[in-house]
Amino acid sequence: MAPMALLLALTWGLNWPAIKIVLGEVPPFAARATGLGSAALLLLAFAALQGRRLVPPRASWAGIAVAGALTIAAFNFCTAFAQLNTTTSRAAVLTYTMPTISALLAWALLGERPGRRGGIAVALGALGIALLAWPALRGASGATLLGPLFALGAALAWALGTIVTKKLPPVHDRVVATAWQLALGGLCGAGAAALTGETWPRGLSTAAALALGYHIVVATAFAYVLWYRLLDSASATVSSLTVLAVPVVGVLGAMALVGDRPSGLDWAGFVLVLGAAALVLLRR
Repeated sequence: MAPMALLLALTWGLNWPAIKIVLGEVPPFAARATGLGSAALLLLAFAALQGRRLVPPRASWAGIAVAGALTIAAFNFCTAFAQLNTTTSRAAVLTYTMPTISALLAWALLGERPGRRGGIAVALGALGIALLAWPALRGASGATLLGPLFALGAALAWALGTIVTKKLPPVHDRVVATAWQLALGGLCGAGAAALTGETWPRGLSTAAALALGYHIVVATAFAYVLWYRLLDSASATVSSLTVLAVPVVGVLGAMALVGDRPSGLDWAGFVLVLGAAALVLLRR
């Protein structure tokens, strides 16, 4: 399972700098509409080639709608605006406060007490967030709280979508359901692009075109298929470690590909946030 887990961590982690490159030339809603919509078509084509049923049963649509709105549309919009307002490495790590936020939401909404381990995770996560937001809080030149807030918004949407969908009927086919969730996210992106007057650029640089292709084909369509195969064949620990490795790859990829240079304060925040996530994800 290790090669599959490593491949998935690399695939999703490198998506962070890839999107940063795309956002340098394509407006955020237009970028998300194109990426999510195209990946949806690829997944539906893959499902059709395998002879899967492409139209989910009626009972699955509530979960598809919630996941499409929260874990796809809201999550992807927030991560795009996070990257436009802070460094890619900060955005990637702050988004992975999701496990900690999920533990808090489960306590508030479901009455699931986080316990001592969860309490420590919340404290570590809060301290990590404070360190990563500190440049903006102290009024450093060019620093804004918008980036961290959008990243935390992405984590909240991801966590809330995960909790709500667990209470809804299960989907009949995860690949097909994901395709329709991506399609819903793409439609939301297209609608938002139309409302805000975004237009597609006349041409893309080679770097942006390659990054967009990678985002659609590899980091979205292929990665979801790989993720579900990993879930079916690996332990929960391996799956959790894969999730934790994604922001690490994201930070290193951002340093190599888009010139991120995290400060000492950033590195301390990264360790605290990811340590908090590890406490939640690996507690079983």
